Amino acid sequence: MSLPTPHIQSASEAAATARGLKGSQQKAQLILALIRGKPIAQALNALQFCKKRLATPTRKVLLSAIANAEHNAGLNLDKLVVARAYADKGTVLKRFNPRARGRAAPIMKHRCHITVVVAEKAATPVKAASKAAAKAETSSEKTEA
Repeated sequence: MSLPTPHIQSASEAAATARGLKGSQQKAQLILALIRGKPIAQALNALQFCKKRLATPTRKVLLSAIANAEHNAGLNLDKLVVARAYADKGTVLKRFNPRARGRAAPIMKHRCHITVVVAEKAATPVKAASKAAAKAETSSEKTEA
């Protein structure tokens, strides 16, 4: 069975992409760093109150990925986290601004593509048990000393 898009690596993931957004890849990466690895409720909240211009289309892409997860993949919305979020470089519109003495200054209007992949968070009770055991060991060492 082939997966629907190259962004999805397993059956417990869903993705959404917005292409040709006005803004540079570097500025989009700053916003995507805010939501990477977070549960979807926290990610939506972070994007809602972010003052950067690319936060609004990024929020729309995240909402689309959540809808794809629910409708297409049938994933549980309570367990969804932002597995991956990245921006690719898009086309660059090259324009020129006339300057003095017949010269021209280049203007580069950058575009980017934003991709957000959400996945169900796997339950890891083993890590929780090992953390509890580690806390117990450190507390017993403190009482002995």
